[in-house]
Amino acid sequence: MRRTITSLLHLGVEDFVIGTGYLEHKVRHAVEHWFPDLSVQFVSNPDFRSTNNGYSLSLCAPYVQDHAFVLLDGDVVFDLGVMEQLLERGPDCLAVRSLGGIGLEEVKVACDHEDRVTAIGKHVPVRGAMGESVGIELFSASTSRHLFATLEEQMRCGMVNEYYEAAFQQIIDEGANLHGVDIGTKFATEIDTIEDLRACNTVLAAQQGLDVTAPIRIAV
Repeated sequence: MRRTITSLLHLGVEDFVIGTGYLEHKVRHAVEHWFPDLSVQFVSNPDFRSTNNGYSLSLCAPYVQDHAFVLLDGDVVFDLGVMEQLLERGPDCLAVRSLGGIGLEEVKVACDHEDRVTAIGKHVPVRGAMGESVGIELFSASTSRHLFATLEEQMRCGMVNEYYEAAFQQIIDEGANLHGVDIGTKFATEIDTIEDLRACNTVLAAQQGLDVTAPIRIAV
């Protein structure tokens, strides 16, 4: 998170909204310690154990809807160039990794010949996918309104345990244009396990020419 916020500040982002749930106090303490002057709004999801990120995102509506914004999964580590590429493309778009293998459990993206997203989710067939969604999206103000209206509708229908890609799919089906941006060889990964963390640290250390033989210590 520290790396992500630092990158966004470098690119001119001024206001942050952070959805919290599990270990919320640790997240708030860390951000406030690292960035005491940051303009940040924390939005708590007290039902995080029984809901998914679509519900958490819907709770951020009062602070985000009607505004252009960047949406990032909290467990994503990425090169600054990934965000620079999205900002250069402009809204509405999302980062896609086309290189490397993708499996059934990854959120996959299918696009037409103009890179407009036609389908997104774990259900997308591997054979027809442009690649894997990285978990970084850039939305315009108008698409933001459409997205949060859709999330509100889905929550009313009891879809509290859906990934927010389900809302992406609905607005696409209703005519929204989202474009897939292939990040090529730029580094982006998500941290789900200790093994993921070790692999990520190895890549980042190699980029900086650092020694990665020291053990990783994690405080929970």
